[in-house]
Amino acid sequence: MNESPSESLSDSSFNRNIDDKKNDIVPEIPIEIVSEEKMALLEAALVSARASFSAIPAIRSSTCSFRSSVRSIKSITALSRRRLSGCSEPDIEDSGGLKSAQKKTRMADSFLHRFRKKGLSVTDITATEWCEKQMEFVLLVGKRKVSKAMKKGSARHAKLEEEVVKKVKVRIESIEDRWALKLLNFITGVNQLLFEGLTRELPLIGFAEGVWMVGVIDEIRMPVTETIRNPLLVDTKTRVKDTLPAEPQRRNGRLQLMCYKYMWDDLVADKFPSKKFFDFFSLNPHHILSDEIREMTANSGFPAETLDDVVRYYRNTCSMLPPAHDQLLLRYELQKDHSLLGEDEFAYDSDWVKNQIQGCLEFWLGEREASYTPEEERWKCGFCQYSSVCPAKNGNHNDPPS
Repeated sequence: MNESPSESLSDSSFNRNIDDKKNDIVPEIPIEIVSEEKMALLEAALVSARASFSAIPAIRSSTCSFRSSVRSIKSITALSRRRLSGCSEPDIEDSGGLKSAQKKTRMADSFLHRFRKKGLSVTDITATEWCEKQMEFVLLVGKRKVSKAMKKGSARHAKLEEEVVKKVKVRIESIEDRWALKLLNFITGVNQLLFEGLTRELPLIGFAEGVWMVGVIDEIRMPVTETIRNPLLVDTKTRVKDTLPAEPQRRNGRLQLMCYKYMWDDLVADKFPSKKFFDFFSLNPHHILSDEIREMTANSGFPAETLDDVVRYYRNTCSMLPPAHDQLLLRYELQKDHSLLGEDEFAYDSDWVKNQIQGCLEFWLGEREASYTPEEERWKCGFCQYSSVCPAKNGNHNDPPS
């Protein structure tokens, strides 16, 4: 029997070879040898450039052929399509049923359904707002390379978490155990917030705008000088240079924090749909949790036998909390010495964040094609690993209508 994996109680994560062909080489034809990674990028870019000129879209096969991480043009074409059209005009009487069928097909073939079956993360929302085309490349070709700056930023967040959170290893034996652990981490973090006035790396699970979303709040502070004690949500960004970021970066950071407040406020308003949670993630609410988790919950003062018990504690904990403060705080630190470069305190805008989430979901649900970053923000392309093959670089693209 394989040994069961273990996870940290304060874990905040919500989580080539090509067959050689001996073709005859024609000496008169020059051959350029490129890496497999770049070939995949070129293929995806070719599909993007040709998308607006295709008369008949390809229907996605149920068994797309992949050769490791290198995809054929045919398979990437099928992956990038999100609309299906018939070859003949339907009868007027059938148009209603056809539209319904097309909507269901788009949903089943959407990026959300194919790549985010465990929920859409707040990071997905902010990455989509940064550049939808880059997000599309990430999904179809592969993840972005982790830079040194990104590694240092992650290390800094881990260090900040260690200052206030003690990790305990807990063995998990089922998917129900894994989700119970995520919910228990939230409950533990909230208790720390209420008793100590501070917690960090708090996981969130919620249902927003019709989809399941997950996220991790960097830091939450409980003000002690105010009559109404609304928790303050804080996010710390690290910078390589000793300058504050440009407005698009600050806007992206604001969106991240506003998403957290949006999810937090929904949870404290008791908008967590338990049945949808169990159904969507295929969970058995009556599953008996592992011995370690049951022992841990008993020692914490809220004994739980099943996942349903933990969900009820989760909802009860949320219902006792006030909404998050309307003021949100972004902090910018210098990576090399962690000195504070500046702070951006701003007000929550519920209409703006809802519009941003809904706009991102149009892309994730396959309701429209990916947009390119606007002309005035094309400086972002200089930091994108896909820029060499992206149609936006040479202006060879057509943005979808707004």
